[in-house]
Amino acid sequence: MDRLSIANLARVPSAWRPVPNPRDLSLGIVHLGVGAFHRAHQALYTERAMAERGETNWGICGVTQRSAAVADALVPQDCLYSVLVSSPVATEVHVAGAVRQVLFARHQAKELLERLALPGTAVVTLTVTEKGYRYNPVTGALAEADPELAADAGGRPPETVLGQLVAGIEARMRSGGPALSVVCCDNLPSNGATLRRLVEGYCRLLPGERADALERWISDNVSFPATVVDRIVPAATDADREKAAGLLGLDDRAAIVTEPFTQWVVEDSFAGPRPAWELAGAELVADVAPYEEMKLRLLNGSHSALAYLGALAGHELIADAVTAPGFAAYVRGLMDADMTPTLSPPAGFDLGGYKTALVERFANPVLRHRTTQVAMDGSQKLPYRLLAPVRARLAAGAEPRHACLAVAGWMRYVSAGESDAGEALPLDDPLAGRLREATRDASTPSGVVEALLGVREVFPPDLADDAVFRKLLVDGVDTLSRHGAAAAVASVEAG
Repeated sequence: MDRLSIANLARVPSAWRPVPNPRDLSLGIVHLGVGAFHRAHQALYTERAMAERGETNWGICGVTQRSAAVADALVPQDCLYSVLVSSPVATEVHVAGAVRQVLFARHQAKELLERLALPGTAVVTLTVTEKGYRYNPVTGALAEADPELAADAGGRPPETVLGQLVAGIEARMRSGGPALSVVCCDNLPSNGATLRRLVEGYCRLLPGERADALERWISDNVSFPATVVDRIVPAATDADREKAAGLLGLDDRAAIVTEPFTQWVVEDSFAGPRPAWELAGAELVADVAPYEEMKLRLLNGSHSALAYLGALAGHELIADAVTAPGFAAYVRGLMDADMTPTLSPPAGFDLGGYKTALVERFANPVLRHRTTQVAMDGSQKLPYRLLAPVRARLAAGAEPRHACLAVAGWMRYVSAGESDAGEALPLDDPLAGRLREATRDASTPSGVVEALLGVREVFPPDLADDAVFRKLLVDGVDTLSRHGAAAAVASVEAG
């Protein structure tokens, strides 16, 4: 079968082709982390924005960090790829064309820095996952002792995201380039301000005079708008690629599958020009904080709860977990009892409808979102997805039983390493070695809880020392270990 490409684009039904024509686009955006989520989210908003305004100067240079696999899939097909927007009743197809170049950072560091410094590059966006920022999720501070950051700051061709970004900004400063907007689209709390703080922290790893000049230039010329992004985009499978090939009549090795729902809320604080994303459905607002709390706690917090408890119960997919007996009621209880009281939604926002829609989205059987995929990097995600609302409810005198069962689920997942049926569960986490070492000799529920509460990169002292929190966790781990996740979910609802 012939490969999807610009030369073969005429063979794709006209309604599915990108607008504007990819041949006409010049590059205006660099995106760090050109994975499936970006290609199903910001890249589509950018393409639609150009189509709405008749612009052609916002083509995207996508950068892959850890592996050349994305570049190997995209480059031979002129960076085109299909997006299958799938629900239980229909699949819509769109061939996306906003990504016009893909670089593998480790092999093309020079090209990346040159692209970041070019005057025509006005916006840098990022989706590199929480661990890509090399920071402490409890304190929000840069991991200054990280040897990879030190190596980048010491002068090697940068391999970390922060090293690449700062080196590109420095090259821009030295060439007299214009102002730049850096837009974090990852699930970090206050992601714009957090990224600015991390960039400033990295600058301080550089030699003194160089650091001072760079910090001043960033302060005067670089903005870090905050964002909230929302779309479920599971890792594509061979079956997804086969489905895309059947629909297109062309081989598309970069095809992705996503859900119909999409949301992008962006703080309107740009340093220079940007795409007219609002014409493509994005919300440009003065303050994203209310949207951020809702998304991190209701969607991401519930997603993590389903991932750990669902995986322990033997469910491969999020959709399998949420449709299993008792799980949907548990998730709704988590949202209603432990998350909603901690939120301040925007005026007029239909919070009840949003929560109902979330459960329906989780249950979409077309999205084969694996529980173990969502369970990755738990040490980076728990502090703001689950521990922040737990702290708020404890301060209000409540007992957040649903949220604590989710945290206990993570503890059981980490310490047992297998499902209730004895199937191995992968621990894919930047602190995996530390977590395994901490729990190696923990043989009782209280021992597991004590060991993991001592991991300060996850649990701050005030929360770890809270007696109510500890009891709820010990009770949760005990129930999970003796009766299993399905019974634990049922018991928290019954209680």
